[in-house]
Amino acid sequence: MAKKKPAATGRVRLGMVGGGQGAFIGAVHRLAARMDDQYEFVAGALSSDAARAKASGAELNLAPDRIYTDYREMAKAEAAREDGIEVVSIVTPNHMHVPVCKAFVEAGIHVICDKPLAFTLKEAKQLDALLKKKPGVIFGLTHNYSGYPMIRQAKEMIAAGELGDIRYVQAEYAQGWLATDLEKTGQKQASWRTDPKQSGAGGAVGDIGTHAMQLASFVTGLSPVELSADLTSFVKGRKLDDNVSVLLRFKGGAKGMLWASQIAIGNENALTLRIYGTKGGLDWAQENPNYLGFTELGKPRTILTRGGAGAGPAASRVTRVPFGHPEGYLEGFANIYTEAARAIVAARSGKKPPKEVTFPGIADGVAGMAFIEACVKSSAKNGKWTKV
Repeated sequence: MAKKKPAATGRVRLGMVGGGQGAFIGAVHRLAARMDDQYEFVAGALSSDAARAKASGAELNLAPDRIYTDYREMAKAEAAREDGIEVVSIVTPNHMHVPVCKAFVEAGIHVICDKPLAFTLKEAKQLDALLKKKPGVIFGLTHNYSGYPMIRQAKEMIAAGELGDIRYVQAEYAQGWLATDLEKTGQKQASWRTDPKQSGAGGAVGDIGTHAMQLASFVTGLSPVELSADLTSFVKGRKLDDNVSVLLRFKGGAKGMLWASQIAIGNENALTLRIYGTKGGLDWAQENPNYLGFTELGKPRTILTRGGAGAGPAASRVTRVPFGHPEGYLEGFANIYTEAARAIVAARSGKKPPKEVTFPGIADGVAGMAFIEACVKSSAKNGKWTKV
């Protein structure tokens, strides 16, 4: 691998695998990377179809010699360049995450991968083992909701003991876009998400259930140790679940419940989190992300706002615009990218990033796959309590 020469601008050179014409999430990642001016997008293997890969790269103004038709070729070529990419963003369907990750990790290139991490838990553990052999490679996973300012606020409050001992955690993620067999129309996002050959063993539980689970664990610091799950495919002929209900037991004695659904008609992106302790409770809803409800025992419920009175340093450091202005989905993604950029810039000189820099990584990815696998096993045994 060639020694990387930092860009004159100081920005991190970024490549991407997947995210070409017809893709949704690739554009989101590119926007997020640009928001804080931390990255330069310079190379990509944007589609598994060679013609589409070339056309997509040309549309995005990549230099012709930095448009690749194969991710393995890209990893090898970029690793050999002085001005090669420092980090790659992986936005392919789930079944390709780990093979692509491995190629770039082995080439010594940092990775930011979309979730869920892998196709199987076994794959996730293999990638974890590889990263342990490459301690200089930074790995980020885009559980973007953990980048929201008021989620950081909630995490900070719980860590400070403001809720006391956590008793109950309730996470919900309700959507209605797959209430019909949309995949049969050829709609790209529906097609791969409902295909076990591309998505893995989990449907809704992998696509959005992992978001809800990661968010609950990120905020509370608690990990599930056992669960009882009921996965259902309500749409006739659908091969993967479109609705999941899970009872949770956390390390330390807290209990919880998680519901994730893509057939909940009337819901768009209703991710909510409620946490109750011995001294108080918190509630947050993604569709109104700038507000965090907080109730101290014996006192009226209060609303904390992003940037307003009561917001602590954890929320403030990932806030861009004055309070009262909406800040949400894209900014949450951008916070993950910017935190990763800080880690990468520090790594250039062999340093660790400041301790406040926080973003999901390989541990979150392995935990997510363990959650999916446990849910599938439990549901297959009629909701039997299963270790995570």
